[in-house]
Amino acid sequence: MDKPLSSILGAAVRTARVHAGLTQEDVAERIGMASEVYGRMERGQMLPRVENLRRLCLVLNVPPHELLGLESPDGGKGDLPREEGRSRSEDSADMRRLQRRLRRLNATQVKLLSLIAGAMLNKGRHGKTRRKAASRESE
Repeated sequence: MDKPLSSILGAAVRTARVHAGLTQEDVAERIGMASEVYGRMERGQMLPRVENLRRLCLVLNVPPHELLGLESPDGGKGDLPREEGRSRSEDSADMRRLQRRLRRLNATQVKLLSLIAGAMLNKGRHGKTRRKAASRESE
C-alpha cells in the first residue's frame, strides 16, 4: 500500500529543513504557522494549506514536486527563487534565537539594546585602535 501524502510530505519537509540548518520554530515562524502545528505536519499528521505549501517551498528552497514525492517533468530539480536577501540558513542558531527575542520587545527596549550594542561595538573599535597605538609606541 502507498504511503499517505501527509507522511511523504512530512518526511520531505523535515529532510529539507535539516539540510537548510533550520529549526522547526524557524520554519514555522517564516511561513506564519504555529510551531506545534508545523511539528504535526513534519510528523505526517496533517497536510498544509496550499498557501503554506508555497511558503514552505520558498523558505526551504525546494520545488513542490519534491515535497509531494513526485518526479520533476524534466527529470531534474526545479528552480525556485530564494528568499530575498541572504540565505537564512547562513544565520547561526544563536542569531536566529536573538532575532526571535528581539521581535518580542517593545520600541523602548529595542532602542536601549541598540544603544548597548553600539557602545559595545565602539568599545571594540577603540580597544583595537589603542592596542595598535601602544604597539607602535613600544617599537
